[in-house]
Amino acid sequence: MQFVVVHEVPGTPGRLRLRTLHPLSQRQADRLGQQLEAFGGLGDIRINPRTGSVLFWYADAAVRQSVCLLLCGADVPAMPDTPPPAAHEPQPGQRLEVSLLNYFVLRPLLPLVVRVGLTVWRAIPYVARGLVSLLRGRLGIEALDGAAILVSLLRRDFKTARTTMFLLGLGGVLEAWTRQSSLASLTESLALKVGQVWVLRDGIEVATDMDAVQAGDIVVVRDGGAIPVDGVVVGGEAMVNQASMTGEPLAVRRTPGASVFAGTVVEEGTLHVQARRVGGETRLHQIIKFIDESEALKAGVQSRYERLADMAVPFTFLLSAVVWLITRSPLRASSVLLVDYSCALRLATPLAVLATMREAVQNNVLIKGGRYIEALAEADTVIFDKTGTLTRALPRVEQVIPAEGSSRDEVLRLAACLEEHFPHPVARAVVRQAEKEHLMHAEEHTEVQYIVAHGIASIWRGRQVLIGSRHFVEGDNGVDVSPLQKQIDRLIGDGFSLLYLAEGGRLAGVLGIADPLREESAAVIRALHEEGIDRIIMLTGDDRRTAKTVADKLGIDEFRAQVLPADKAAVVQQLNREGRKVMMIGDGLNDSPALSAASVGISLGDGADLAQEVANVVLLDSGLTSLFVARRLARASLTRIHSNFWLTMLLNSVFLVGGLAGALTPGTSALLHNATTLGIAVRAMRPLLPEGQESPLSRPDDGQ
Repeated sequence: MQFVVVHEVPGTPGRLRLRTLHPLSQRQADRLGQQLEAFGGLGDIRINPRTGSVLFWYADAAVRQSVCLLLCGADVPAMPDTPPPAAHEPQPGQRLEVSLLNYFVLRPLLPLVVRVGLTVWRAIPYVARGLVSLLRGRLGIEALDGAAILVSLLRRDFKTARTTMFLLGLGGVLEAWTRQSSLASLTESLALKVGQVWVLRDGIEVATDMDAVQAGDIVVVRDGGAIPVDGVVVGGEAMVNQASMTGEPLAVRRTPGASVFAGTVVEEGTLHVQARRVGGETRLHQIIKFIDESEALKAGVQSRYERLADMAVPFTFLLSAVVWLITRSPLRASSVLLVDYSCALRLATPLAVLATMREAVQNNVLIKGGRYIEALAEADTVIFDKTGTLTRALPRVEQVIPAEGSSRDEVLRLAACLEEHFPHPVARAVVRQAEKEHLMHAEEHTEVQYIVAHGIASIWRGRQVLIGSRHFVEGDNGVDVSPLQKQIDRLIGDGFSLLYLAEGGRLAGVLGIADPLREESAAVIRALHEEGIDRIIMLTGDDRRTAKTVADKLGIDEFRAQVLPADKAAVVQQLNREGRKVMMIGDGLNDSPALSAASVGISLGDGADLAQEVANVVLLDSGLTSLFVARRLARASLTRIHSNFWLTMLLNSVFLVGGLAGALTPGTSALLHNATTLGIAVRAMRPLLPEGQESPLSRPDDGQ
């Protein structure tokens, strides 16, 4: 099982993340941990078996090269069915138990001289890390901890030194545990746990390990079974619950030719699924990968608070020196050293980000990193693509109007013949209508050419045929559409989107397409206005009059009609130049440039794969209601992060004053400081949206 480098922050020390395409078993992760611990110069090794991710800090380039040679060029053998050896580092929960046992049970039984010797021995790493930090020119938390412990040892206050180290160790264990449990809880809600699956081999069902399944294999899934791959149904029929992927509470019927995704469940029936994506390539695994990589996407507020935390350390040293010069009391000076603002600041903010991402997933929203939480909260402009976003993306052909010299059936037949080659919702609507009317459309045209957001061109019976927007047919190809102008005006006035069909340089007919609005669209627009969004814009390729009809129904004041893909991105970029913070919502292939250009790009769960890949936030239930939920979660998260900052500053300042006044001993200061850090960490992980809270989306729509 080979690893590849996926992200690196070079330096001395440097940070490196590697990943394998398949999840690791716990035994493989244990084995890998042992191998990495054998290297000198590695620190803070983190292995996530579910995502196949390995993250570590390395001391220098030589250490990095050695690790890469091991992981990127060699297989990681599976560990035999035996417990991991005692040398392997225990998990945070185990380390906590050992720490408490040693401090409260074993230590009091030891002779005094042994306790003093152990205290000095345990202090050496803290002091050494502090000295290394100073030699590297960094006056950070390591230097602060080392100085506080060294002062206690020099004063022969071994009890304070011992208590300080115990609390620092306890704080580290609790930090690791809270981080691990938060991330594990988030990925656990998404992880697919499948050991063996049934695969058809020469017509016979064979039990196969999931790791051995490859693209092209046909997997058999029966009642109650989880579908383990992304693929297409090639046999059988079943009702499939897709709540894990789309949020839909009701099962949907899946028959041959339909796509299915890993993590969805067969409620009734049997399916034969030909695998297209397996293991790390499935859409479900990609979602988990986004979460695992979220640490590389810190929110700006998180970085700011970490910088403030670093700035507080020199201030603490300076204040301690001033206290010693004025009072000549080492006790009061060391009490100042033990009150550190940075611990809670560094721990609470990333935990709040993880908790927000976890709660978002529970509400069918995937947020791909902390910076996008901040962008969601601070957005002041929202841009909606119309088709498939504000509308249901279930268009239907309502009217087919032939031009002189053409018949209605021939217009619909030829339109379906061209459109069947493309998966756009409008194209599917044309094909469905032709099938409904039993109009067979034989393949008599040459290879079709698809011009994104314009239309389709081909050669049929020796003549050029075109189908698409008015801009494409009339503006780009010079086809006169005036013979049907009266009918065109009527269709536009009724709110239809239009497809123009031309044959041999003349207009053959017009198709009126109805794309019903999503039931929640108007309520979401209203709720966003109430949440402080002062500018909402709709982009569409439709005619201006059609666009205005839709905008008026939804309460949108600003829209752009006949917009091309490049124009969508240009609109976003212009707003960026104006200093606006833009939230772009779209679901199509041609929305991808605009999604990339926005402060935060949002795609629907049933949107194009590229749109979901490019987007920073994915609405997994494919509905707009969760957009409002995402916005409210983000704002609540930012409010909590800010309040945690001020609470940290207030409480630690109180402890600092208590130390200066001599009311708090160094041990008490350390205890209160660590208790505060833990309390704020727990507060950071609490749910953001209380159950039963009324949503503006549940209120009447006031006739809009």
